[in-house]
Amino acid sequence: MDFTAIAPLFQTDAYKLGHLQQYGLAGNVTGVYSNYTNRGSRIADIGAVVHFGLQAFLERYADSFRVFFDADEDEVCAAYEARLARILGPNTIGSAHVRALHRLGFLPLRFCAVPEGTAVPLRIPSFTIENTHPDFFWLTNYVETVLSAEIWQASTTATLARAMRETLEVAAARTGTPAAAVDWQGHDFSYRGMSSNETAAMSGAAHLLSFTGTDSLVSIDWIERHYGGEFVAGSVPATEHSVMCAGIATVGERELFERLLHLYPSGIVSVVSDTFDLWRVLTEYLPALKQEVLARDGKLVIRPDSGDPVDILCGVEDEGRDVGTAERKGVIELLWDTFGGTVNAAGFRELDPHIGAIYGDSITRERAVRITGRLAAKGFASGNVVFGMGSFGYQYQTRDTFMSAIKATWIRVDGRGVDIRKDPVTDSGTKKSATGRLAVVRDADARMRLIERATPAEEAESLLQTVWEDGAFVRRHTFSDVRAVLAAQTVLR
Repeated sequence: MDFTAIAPLFQTDAYKLGHLQQYGLAGNVTGVYSNYTNRGSRIADIGAVVHFGLQAFLERYADSFRVFFDADEDEVCAAYEARLARILGPNTIGSAHVRALHRLGFLPLRFCAVPEGTAVPLRIPSFTIENTHPDFFWLTNYVETVLSAEIWQASTTATLARAMRETLEVAAARTGTPAAAVDWQGHDFSYRGMSSNETAAMSGAAHLLSFTGTDSLVSIDWIERHYGGEFVAGSVPATEHSVMCAGIATVGERELFERLLHLYPSGIVSVVSDTFDLWRVLTEYLPALKQEVLARDGKLVIRPDSGDPVDILCGVEDEGRDVGTAERKGVIELLWDTFGGTVNAAGFRELDPHIGAIYGDSITRERAVRITGRLAAKGFASGNVVFGMGSFGYQYQTRDTFMSAIKATWIRVDGRGVDIRKDPVTDSGTKKSATGRLAVVRDADARMRLIERATPAEEAESLLQTVWEDGAFVRRHTFSDVRAVLAAQTVLR
């Protein structure tokens, strides 16, 4: 039997299959209303989470049901019952609800959300979900599993990228680096370390809400498909260790650098420089090629790729460590020694525009703070280095990073609305849910505030507005829209 047509019906937890019957224990349930909220933060200085990725999820999820709605009704129901029998044994659930959904021909759900790109304070919902047809009350929380799985990564990465950008903006302002340079100071290196192509695509797109540099090409396609095709990112020619090993083994490292400069006579080119001896590159090969570097119409970017990034870039401070002069100085000071530069209006040194550095191994926001701080202490502007942001920062996260969860807060039973709430006595209070229908408003200071047990009038004025209903978008965002919403906020503290 071909189970393709029913695949989207099994994008859920097995235990949810019987909830259709269990709701009936409360009475004649005809409506379930739930919300998605980030309930806490495991990162001490982040108190808001960027809402992002819902539009992409809705588009993909609706597309996944097309084969279901296009398939033969009897075959769909037979396949559904066969699958249930395999999972649960004797099928007491039946398939009448599946037949009814197939005949309806669309997903009878309504999603109301704040604009994507909004930094939503903890414990305030980013969006709500409810059924629009009384027969399909079971569908609201049926989609919880796939919805949670598809949303948390995008919103978490968007939040972490925004936090990194805010960190770099502070460092730039302190050391006289132009604010526009921060656009390119965070570069996405994460693709190979993410859990899947789809994860890399959505996480990489979230990165691009705050930065412009990326090597994750799958993110561009993801953005174009789900948000619009305007220009959003860029990259540069760059080597990797296989290229360097091949060249070093045949023509030598200095000669390879020289050939790379001839291959790319203009523009930016990034060269991984620690395949064997980073310090020799910085103290012998680059000084020997100084005139060729300065004659180019572009920038040569040196990329260290191993060791402690703080010490590699800034130099070793620990006087007790037995290191050479080059290691004591670090990459940025050594580049200054060879190529020089200028002192900006804030009194900090900026490398000659023909030379620069990028570091992309195990970079975190905490390390970026230490690197820019150490550079500032040595008199160097923060913009002398670009950070490659990879899976160490974006994949070492879970749904619990911001304690993201979907909870029901209201039902319609026996013709009346009933406010419901989860409030475990054994919990610290983090898992206590809101109750009733919900509205989100801004107070006199423009801070977001949750209204529980909201009236219809309050819902009408809420920031939670309908974005998708009965299988179709009511409103959509372009990627530029989302970027603009996020950029207008100073939000995460």
